Amino acid sequence: MTEERDNRPSPDALLRQAAREERGRLKIFLGAAPGVGKTFEMLQTAQAKRREGIDIVVGVVETHGRRETEALVAGLEVVPRRQIDYKDRLLDEMDLDAILARRPKIVLVDELAHTNAPGSRHAKRYLDVEELLAAGIDVYSTLNIQHVESLNDVVAKITRVRVRETVPDSIVDRADDIEVIDITPDDLIQRLQQGKVYVPRTAERAIRHYFSPGNLTALRELALRRTAERVDEQLLTHMQANAISGPWAAGERLLVCVNEDATGAALVRYARRQAERLRARWGAIHVETSRALRLTEAERDRIADTLRLVERLGGRR
Repeated sequence: MTEERDNRPSPDALLRQAAREERGRLKIFLGAAPGVGKTFEMLQTAQAKRREGIDIVVGVVETHGRRETEALVAGLEVVPRRQIDYKDRLLDEMDLDAILARRPKIVLVDELAHTNAPGSRHAKRYLDVEELLAAGIDVYSTLNIQHVESLNDVVAKITRVRVRETVPDSIVDRADDIEVIDITPDDLIQRLQQGKVYVPRTAERAIRHYFSPGNLTALRELALRRTAERVDEQLLTHMQANAISGPWAAGERLLVCVNEDATGAALVRYARRQAERLRARWGAIHVETSRALRLTEAERDRIADTLRLVERLGGRR
């Protein structure tokens, strides 16, 4: 009976899959920084879908005056934006109700972290997207990694710039597809210098501060790691829904090297938390060298205690 139960699909995983089938699908074009080509890639994908005969419309696309991006909008149906009167200014926002009434198969919604003008039904654009998905409409959207809420502090430490507009991690975790749009730091800096991202004066200031090669490398790693986490979650759900035993060899592994240092237990606990987050196998080793002969009895006991802690927490030693 135990074997049969273990081989059955997970009811929770099946329920999650069923809930997804009733909603629209969300695809996020994720970048490490502005200017990597997220909107351009989204529009190229949209044009390919249009040529296949799929009903696709533009809800909102910000070209920022880039001619190459503007050219890719040609031929796509654009839902006119609605104007909101705010402090004697007319602000253009995506017309959510018009899109719901039009009910396309796919809608393009650029800049997922955008804050809507006061008076809009939702304060944030990602909430508009959630309503579209709930209505069964597929959404293509763009996002930079610095706008993900859980990474906000990390990005601020890297770039020394605090991003105010964020989206909750749940919207990223809910994405059915994430496509990382990635170019090298040198290529992005070249695009900045050529005026393809910002006007020259803004670009020069950005290169000196936010867009340094080191910052861009760190942001690229964050984008790739966050995407890998989502892929791992999708793999686990697939395995549970189809009663596939795991883990598969494609997963990550964590190894901790411990010694007589008093911080060993804290390091082991941290490795356990990381392994759980990554759903990875983990373990610890202690390498004995000639200096082991000079360790005190208390230090040897500490090593033994740390390795026993590894076993208690489910790691291998």
